[in-house]
Amino acid sequence: MNEKVKLTAFSKGAGCGCKLAPNLLHKLKSKLNNSNNFPQLLVGNESNDDAAAFAIENGNVIISTTDFFTPIVDDPFDFGRIAAANAISDIYAMGGTPTMGLAILGWPIEKLSIEIAKLVMDGANAVCKQAGMPLAGGHSINSLEPIFGLAVTGIAKQENLKKNNTALSGCKLFLTKPIGVGLITTAHKKSLVNQRDFNEALGVMTKLNDIGTLFGDLSAVCSMTDVTGFGLIGHLIEMCEGSNVSAKIERRKVPRLKNCEKYIGLDCVPGGTLRNYENYSSKVSGLKDEEKALFFDPQTSGGLLVAVDQNKLNEFNKLTDNLQLESFGEITPKTVSYTHLTLPTKA
Repeated sequence: MNEKVKLTAFSKGAGCGCKLAPNLLHKLKSKLNNSNNFPQLLVGNESNDDAAAFAIENGNVIISTTDFFTPIVDDPFDFGRIAAANAISDIYAMGGTPTMGLAILGWPIEKLSIEIAKLVMDGANAVCKQAGMPLAGGHSINSLEPIFGLAVTGIAKQENLKKNNTALSGCKLFLTKPIGVGLITTAHKKSLVNQRDFNEALGVMTKLNDIGTLFGDLSAVCSMTDVTGFGLIGHLIEMCEGSNVSAKIERRKVPRLKNCEKYIGLDCVPGGTLRNYENYSSKVSGLKDEEKALFFDPQTSGGLLVAVDQNKLNEFNKLTDNLQLESFGEITPKTVSYTHLTLPTKA
């Protein structure tokens, strides 16, 4: 059966833009701190990290995460690929290796056939195979909107575990994927996107952040997280707050997808952008009005935000040479605003 459907027409939100606002999420988590009762729980609700981490024998750590959302693209196979890559990314963001995934499926069976859901699963399975792990099972329900994601288990050595609250002043900031996915996918939902621009965004969203496992081996990497629904600024602020530091960004060096300004002009700004701005703007200075739509743009399956020891840049650059990464900012001592955007200074 080969049904042509527009999956995004069946959901209110899209991708990681479906996330609850940070202030609501913090309220939910406020009384869930279990670290005192479970000493083997190395990373839990007390931080805003990408996954939970639990120490086991021989210096190993189990990493556990879950992530799911409503469709961000219309093609069901691609929706499955994006959702899987996005969920697995949390393991990579902790410096781990994914070992197994379980599917989370909510499907409006009165509106969309089970054959379409099977295509979503096929897309996810393809990415799981690429990541070298099985899609080993899962759970499904009949829901009002299509929902899909994974619960993923990974493993790492405890000394290789990376967290988002360990950045140090002087660290250089790198991002492994360009931002702007929310703008492009919103244009896609409105049928305003250029196909070449959409294909570029699709390639970004389905690309695995598997270099994160290698970053786990590097002492040069002080802190790491992936950039998703809270946008670049939101996730950088979480890194800064957790690490008790601030940051400066050279705005022109932030990697971005092509034609983002065009889609801002076409009013293809997702609703999550305003939510992010309302939650984080008080902690940012130097931001121009026209930049809000880009720097607060919610990403789905975004890149790894990496804080690298400035004295060990050669080690990091050697590993990432083929990615041609350029530092777009640095961690600084704590100031009133956690993040400050600055234009690069002229020599």
